[in-house]
Amino acid sequence: MQGKNKYFRRSHISEAKFRMIVRYFAHDLAASKTAELSGVSRPTINQLFLKLRLRIAQVCESSSPLSGEIEVDESYFGARRVRGKRGRGASGKTIVFGLLERAGRVYTEIVPDASKKQLQSAIRGQVGLDSIIHSDGWRGYNGLVDVGYKKHLRVNHGKHEFARGNCHINGIESFWSYAKRRLAKFNGVPHETFYLHLKECEFRFNHREEDLYDIILTMLRENPL
Repeated sequence: MQGKNKYFRRSHISEAKFRMIVRYFAHDLAASKTAELSGVSRPTINQLFLKLRLRIAQVCESSSPLSGEIEVDESYFGARRVRGKRGRGASGKTIVFGLLERAGRVYTEIVPDASKKQLQSAIRGQVGLDSIIHSDGWRGYNGLVDVGYKKHLRVNHGKHEFARGNCHINGIESFWSYAKRRLAKFNGVPHETFYLHLKECEFRFNHREEDLYDIILTMLRENPL
């Protein structure tokens, strides 16, 4: 089968079989179920899914900066919790920072902490200065207008304020809910592959109204595995 698969050039898997596997991946089937339906071994499916996730992460990272009205927020992923440690200091959790372009895309980034330095560095790296930023009241977002952003609107979750007119972060919070529900089905994602699964959630969310199967095949036709 060498040379017969334009999507995966050095694969022993035929193009027809590969397209079948991509369709199962697009429908978010588990590797075990995909192996069963395709007749391809589980280790081979695992390796192929890993390659697909690596390519998806590359595509996510190469996307253009966000602009317009942008919602920003952090969320904490992982099962472990140390008693007495909650909220933005929750020990044992992976901290993920997210930006959502209203009526557009979401972008995620793993950060070491939720400090002003880390969060504002992530914002400045991904958001144009002519944008309007929406956030909660966390002090890590203080000073965004001072560094050049057009406007910064905030809701105070500490005072049970979740929306004030057009000022809210409901969109990025919706993404967090989606990502956590999706990752829960894996019954724990290894630390070394969490980034790839996170980027896959980002990719699926950004294309949720589109045919993911066609998008992935187009992506691989332009740049094969």
